[in-house]
Amino acid sequence: MLETESSPRPDSDAGVISGQELVASLDDIRKTYYMGALSVEVLHGISLDFYQGDYISIMGPSGCGKSTLMNILGCLDQPTEGKYFLGDQDTSKMEDDELSSIRGARLGFIFQSYNLIQQLNVLENIEMPLFYQGYSAADSHEVAMGLAARVGLEDRVDHKPFELSGGQQQRVAIARALAVDPLIILADEPTGNLDSKSGAEILNLFDELHDQGKTLIMVTHSDELAERSQRWVRLRDGLVESDDRRNT
Repeated sequence: MLETESSPRPDSDAGVISGQELVASLDDIRKTYYMGALSVEVLHGISLDFYQGDYISIMGPSGCGKSTLMNILGCLDQPTEGKYFLGDQDTSKMEDDELSSIRGARLGFIFQSYNLIQQLNVLENIEMPLFYQGYSAADSHEVAMGLAARVGLEDRVDHKPFELSGGQQQRVAIARALAVDPLIILADEPTGNLDSKSGAEILNLFDELHDQGKTLIMVTHSDELAERSQRWVRLRDGLVESDDRRNT
């Protein structure tokens, strides 16, 4: 049985719900795209709070605004109006270099198409975010080896992405997303290119991350995938149609 949760706004006194820390907050987010004299508003005022340890599926029909919302959450785009707090930082008016810094330090990304660098091996792909954060070569190697083992690829660290199966490539992407211990992990249709067995293995990894207290936000068209999460945000026509949480 599901119950609908109405979350406080970021300027309320409720920084924590049921012991959970507020890690991100969208306050009346609107996004309009301009094409010459034509303007198209994709998001019409989205207000959502996300808490430490949340495992959230963002769902809805094509064109409802899922991808636009994910881009804003990932600091890949900025709202036309409204505020987006990531931790205690208002990202809404940040310049591109500030957004890039925030992405590298506080967010982990997992894409449907993996987005691995084909010229680099598994270990080097995992190390890449650490390089940009100024880690030493020795520290990067140690962290990356630990993460490769964590996703079951310690014996494939010298392989290039094209030498791996789709499921293995997505494991590399998960390890890379974890490299900087991000505040939030964002996953966009993470099993969309995988067979059923590989997809199930990736979702089992997500379950483990959730059990370890990681905050995951996943965009998906699949009700079956969404059932693995604990909270379901459904969008329709650029608005939140429902926000439901599993009873525990």
